[in-house]
Amino acid sequence: MKLNGLTTKIVHYDRMQGVEFGGVHAPVHASVPYAYAQSQDLVDVFQGKQTGHAYSRQSTPTLDYLQGKLAMMEQSVGCLLFASGMAAITTTFITLLKAGDHIIASRHLFGNTSSVFGTLRGFGVEVSLVDATDAANIAACAQENTKLVFVETIANPATQIADLKGIGELCQQHSWIYVVDNTLTSPLLFQPKSVGASLIINSLSKYVGGHGAVLGGSVSDTGLYDWQGYPNIFEGYRKGDPMLWGLNQIKKKGLRDFGGCLSSESAHKLSMGVETLALRMQRQCDNAQALAEMLAAHPKVARVYYPGLAEHPQHQRAASLFSAFGALVSFDLLDTYQPVAFLDSLHLVLNATHLGDNRTLALPVAQTIYYEMGLQARQAAQISENMIRCSIGIEDQQDLLDDFKLALEAL
Repeated sequence: MKLNGLTTKIVHYDRMQGVEFGGVHAPVHASVPYAYAQSQDLVDVFQGKQTGHAYSRQSTPTLDYLQGKLAMMEQSVGCLLFASGMAAITTTFITLLKAGDHIIASRHLFGNTSSVFGTLRGFGVEVSLVDATDAANIAACAQENTKLVFVETIANPATQIADLKGIGELCQQHSWIYVVDNTLTSPLLFQPKSVGASLIINSLSKYVGGHGAVLGGSVSDTGLYDWQGYPNIFEGYRKGDPMLWGLNQIKKKGLRDFGGCLSSESAHKLSMGVETLALRMQRQCDNAQALAEMLAAHPKVARVYYPGLAEHPQHQRAASLFSAFGALVSFDLLDTYQPVAFLDSLHLVLNATHLGDNRTLALPVAQTIYYEMGLQARQAAQISENMIRCSIGIEDQQDLLDDFKLALEAL
């Protein structure tokens, strides 16, 4: 029987691979070393002549199950797991770039990702930050040494939508690596391969794993990029299937050398969490849409940032690319009101920093996650001093709306 639905494939993935003793979930393989009866087998695993595990910093059987599941979800040729989304991002940059290279990235990015670019500049990598909502801005920054373009699907926290398709066409023309962070949409709402992405990055801590109980990150290769023409692949890794050269270099130089590995225990939690991705995220998106519409009509709210609203600058683009508009809602209070006072009036919503949790979370953006960058940088990123970011959960919708209404009335 052919399985067509994504959730059906996810839920039955482990047992379809043949879990021992009839288990429906892959077990946790907690061993650090892996022994072989014949030393030549260990040698062949080290040299890549046969598949297997040698040391858990690079792989375990538990990780293999989750990597296979994610590769299936993203229609990719392979996937690697990391201890966090930031580990996945940083490792990808550092293992594929060299001093003297140039990359182009969206100006509208998660704060920690923006911080990484300062580190790359210190290593001699040129970085151009542009408004990625128009591919023409990417094209205007092209240089002979440009190697890579990086964007997020939905920007955090102001929800700008990059010109994903236009940038993909541009990267194909120039043979640039196209890296798409799919965290805020997840494989459920969007397939970056459809716009020509080379590599897909996810913070699995968010919607894929859900529940706010475990950290994790992933990098997947769509198979669309020709690594044979990429000059930064080390000679020792130019063997085997060329389609896997990039991912193999990230694994060897990243997981082996840097050690940002995911534990089997964490992989097991993520694998369990992803089974309910569709149920959770569909509810979260529905709640987010209802809340955004309520906030947009409220007299004490100056502006709402949510792609599902018709007035959002990239609403039509989001509608054409995504199956839903996500569960991140940000809004500006009128200048006469203080974000902290509003947040303190909420009873159901938690004052916490995270995304993709089952519970609705909220925080004052300028005073927390974007405080370090300073006022000038916040203004350049279109972050107002009165912005509140909300990660919408799975609560009953009316309870959620009532909590926001009462907090607004209390201002």
